[in-house]
Amino acid sequence: MTTLVVCIDRAGDLVAGTDPPMVGREAVESLVVDVGVEDPEDSQVNCLLEALRVSRDLSEAGDETVVAVLAGTDDTIGADRAIARQVEELIDGHDPDSAVVVVDSAEDERLVPIVESRLTVDAVDRVVVRQARDIESTYYLLKQFLADEELRKTVLVPIGVALIAYPVLWWAVSPGVATGAIVAVVGLFFLYKGLGIDTYLASLPGQVQEALYSGQVALVTYVVAAGLSLVGVFAGAIGVSELGSESPLILASRFAFDAIPWLTGAALAASTGRLLDELIRREGVRSAYLNLPFGAVAVGLVVRGFSAYFLELADVFRPYRIRPIDVGPVAFEGATLEPPGTRLALFILAGVFVSLAGVRFAAYFSGTTVEQEFAHGREGGD
Repeated sequence: MTTLVVCIDRAGDLVAGTDPPMVGREAVESLVVDVGVEDPEDSQVNCLLEALRVSRDLSEAGDETVVAVLAGTDDTIGADRAIARQVEELIDGHDPDSAVVVVDSAEDERLVPIVESRLTVDAVDRVVVRQARDIESTYYLLKQFLADEELRKTVLVPIGVALIAYPVLWWAVSPGVATGAIVAVVGLFFLYKGLGIDTYLASLPGQVQEALYSGQVALVTYVVAAGLSLVGVFAGAIGVSELGSESPLILASRFAFDAIPWLTGAALAASTGRLLDELIRREGVRSAYLNLPFGAVAVGLVVRGFSAYFLELADVFRPYRIRPIDVGPVAFEGATLEPPGTRLALFILAGVFVSLAGVRFAAYFSGTTVEQEFAHGREGGD
């Protein structure tokens, strides 16, 4: 069994002035002396010595070994192709059964797949000088990090902007404001990247263009939903401004009470548009889309009920009174819903009823769709 022991030098510094590969124990020993005398601190000397040691151990174990040094060039692509050519030359000349690759850096280790694509690699022996192991690894990681353009833009640019903005805010405002502002911006940036908002925003123009060209109903309903949401926020802000200085809970409850009808309408419009698109596109729709409008209305009723309950407890609202109704022979004198929990219970019951109605509605139409598809499949099979 013949084993090829190769030492890889991607940059080609070891065999400068000669034509690689260098084959044979004597040639490698001579190269060790030359390189060691020229630069005793070069880690490649250790790589050459390790290749000789591995070759000796395999020979003592009964294997026939061929030790060689493969060298590349300064050019990245040229170096890879030169290593591939030298491996093929060694295979043609010595017909080895397997190989052991000896490297002294992670950069050289990246060439191992080139050897593996042409010859079975039994082991990869990485040699790192003990006192420089952590330094070498850290240096290589930093080098790889700085070579990645996407990582530089994602990490280095925000850090640089924060480091520039921090002393400016420190000088212009105060240390506390500067620290809080920088921390808040960094937190928002992490959320922006972590939640994939950048990816969504990048794909949004294409989705809008596709919706315009395909004539999707959802595009129009989304615009309507955005308008209703703005109206809801405006209505909630007006309601809050009328209260003056109240506790945050009361202000939030009043905002929710005034805004939730408009926000519910926005959710209803958006979900209805999506439902219509599914009906047009699929000639049928899944139960989840059928239940969306009902779910939006149910949530709106429950939130409206809780906000009214809190406002009634705080004496912002009076107890709700049902107006008198007079329809022909039927007359209703009206009633006052007391205590405040009565109104909340009615809203919760209404929300539950709407939600159950949505589930029933979705189940009914989904079941019809499945039966029709099953019947259609049987007719096609017949």
